[in-house]
Amino acid sequence: MWDLLLRGGRVLDPASGLDALADVAVRAGRVAEVRPHGPDGTGLDPEGAATDVVDAGGRLITPGLVDMHTHIWHGATYWGMDPDPTAWRTGVTTWVDAGSAGAYSMDGLRRFAAEPARVRVHALINVSAVGLVAETGEHHALDNLDIDAAAAVAARHGDFVRGVKARIDARTVGAHGLEPLRRASELARRLERPLMVHVGYGPPTIADIAPLLTEGDILTHCASGCPSDLVADGRLTDAARRALDAGAVFDLGHGSGALAFDVLETELAAGVRPTASSDLHARSTHGPAFDLPTVMAKLVAAGTSLPEAVAAATVRPARALSLDAGTLAPGAAADIAVFDLEEGRFPVVDVHGTARESPIRLTNTATYVGGRLLPPCSAESPPPWIPLSEAQRSAEDERVRRTRSAVRRLERPEDFDEPFPRADA
Repeated sequence: MWDLLLRGGRVLDPASGLDALADVAVRAGRVAEVRPHGPDGTGLDPEGAATDVVDAGGRLITPGLVDMHTHIWHGATYWGMDPDPTAWRTGVTTWVDAGSAGAYSMDGLRRFAAEPARVRVHALINVSAVGLVAETGEHHALDNLDIDAAAAVAARHGDFVRGVKARIDARTVGAHGLEPLRRASELARRLERPLMVHVGYGPPTIADIAPLLTEGDILTHCASGCPSDLVADGRLTDAARRALDAGAVFDLGHGSGALAFDVLETELAAGVRPTASSDLHARSTHGPAFDLPTVMAKLVAAGTSLPEAVAAATVRPARALSLDAGTLAPGAAADIAVFDLEEGRFPVVDVHGTARESPIRLTNTATYVGGRLLPPCSAESPPPWIPLSEAQRSAEDERVRRTRSAVRRLERPEDFDEPFPRADA
């Protein structure tokens, strides 16, 4: 007997090359079987074969989404947010914290944020031992960039740490230029894991950064308008092309300031296939990133297909970080996302307010981790240091009001199955 059977949805699993109406059966937290669902209703027989049978007709079923750039060390860092209130309504089942913790706080990230979460969490260790406790500046004191300490901590955490993170922009590196990147690269080579490099306003420039990237390293914020030599004159620059040709993974890392449609469209035209990540944190969850399905819709608005957008948010980030995720192949963990897929003309904006229209909108209706349906969960209000626009603050206040008003008080006797017991019963 199966524990769960999803019947008749459009199953889109780029890792398996599947895009068809199909049934998905789950047993003991793993995908047990996937079988085509015929127009006459043929497929996996639900009669007595599953404890929970879900009619997924008209819906899109994908592997649980993999967000390879997030910040979930909430309560301990400037950027941190709790993943659970977002995960249950977006289909993101695997979250990778990108450098919130360094050597000094990786134990805390794992014990107090990752392990209590209902979703799967991995981490990239920050080359700076202090991590992202502040908005920026973690590389200002080179004494904190202790490669031996970081390597020892990463080794202690094993597969939980999937790579190294370094923010390389003028504000973060200060007077130290490329030295933080050199140390981050040395750490990644020692660990034999990928290096994710955040790029922004230089110096250092892309031309400075590219020579220190090797195959499998990740250039995040790849569609940002900040680096002056990422794209120029409507084409990919020679420096960006060198990084791409060297095998670097280009990653969106949308966030609050790192997705410009003109840059993304130029990169797509040049053959770049970016992974779709949200850089979700305490600011960007209020927009313009909002969540990973929104980022995927923006990728489609820029010219990619829906199957490519799903691949960019499932199998490709999973492979980039060697994660056991991103597929619905039999035997895989039953991490599953179910969406309403609307077709039409839906406005989306980049971080500069530039508008495009997406032909699709994804609204999550169910998220399963290991075959277990994630329950609804409400988010805390943002901490006081997070700046919100007037519209964002109004939206947050309205969210809190709706959460309160969602609790209904039932007071009539007929609202209950059994009559109220007598006081002396």
